[in-house]
Amino acid sequence: MVTPRTERVPLFLAPMAGVTDLPFRLLARECGADVTVTEFTAASGLSRADANSWRKLESDPREQPFVPQIFGGDKAEMIETVRQLSPDADVIDLNFGCPAPKVCRTSAGAAMLADPDRLVEMVEACIEVASCPVSVKLRLGAGNEQQTAEGIARRLETAGVLRIAVHGRTLRQGYSGESDWQAIGRIVRAVDVPVIANGDVVDAESARRCLAVTGAAGLMIGRGAIGDPAIFSSISTGLGWTHIEQPWSADLDRLSSGADDPARRAVVKRWAWRRYLELSAETLNGRRNKHLKRHAISFTKGLPGSRDIRVELHRVKSAERLTDIVDAHLTKVMHPVTVGSV
Repeated sequence: MVTPRTERVPLFLAPMAGVTDLPFRLLARECGADVTVTEFTAASGLSRADANSWRKLESDPREQPFVPQIFGGDKAEMIETVRQLSPDADVIDLNFGCPAPKVCRTSAGAAMLADPDRLVEMVEACIEVASCPVSVKLRLGAGNEQQTAEGIARRLETAGVLRIAVHGRTLRQGYSGESDWQAIGRIVRAVDVPVIANGDVVDAESARRCLAVTGAAGLMIGRGAIGDPAIFSSISTGLGWTHIEQPWSADLDRLSSGADDPARRAVVKRWAWRRYLELSAETLNGRRNKHLKRHAISFTKGLPGSRDIRVELHRVKSAERLTDIVDAHLTKVMHPVTVGSV
């Protein structure tokens, strides 16, 4: 049983390449996320006016605040991109936390944690040209024995950043091992700017424990939200922060009294899947949704029969067929006896 935390903190949807497209961000907001962040986007493409890069940063009036995230190893490109984004952004987030090899090979992302002077100089230069606040996302350091984030955080506070999100792993760790909440807590106590804890928050209980250990000013959720954007509502409800009826509540009420946990999860996932498709149609203006298959696979994970469904989804070429397969599977998990016997 989760012990409610009386003080509510904001919940952030972490930026994730290929995941946090505009319709998914809007869906996360409807599911209880307070702040969403775009897919992280290369300043090199944005500063050269690459259309595909700028498309990643499209927003919608329903997405407030609008927080684009950029990364890059070239200070001039980062400065120019910040200058261009400032008029439309509410906050610009600078990524120094991505561990992807293709990013780190360009001396960007989490690789910059190994060179604190260069990182801080870049942030200072971006803040100088920005007409909106600037925030930063970090990891603990570049290597397991080289946790530079606390010292960097102190300097970023002096530079004037709005807030700092910290993923509790190093670059070398990638996503292995456990997020070091104790280390995040030390950073929280070292600075006065808000620190957002990121890593291994997957439900209300882990959210409660993370807040108890870190004392963070907010929680950022990434992998736990993939295929399950209702995690934000689940955390808020589980911690006693909100008691509002959710749009999937009526479907839950219609389940049989003996419905098991997978059936209940499938109800929420089906509502979220259908809403994601609606938001895609509203925001993509007829363009192909290049992330559709990835989301389709994610929405089926963790449910009975999902492995076989994933094999089928990988083979499907038609978007219409793909959406029908996912919807039918979620419905079957909701009603395993009635579906198929009609």
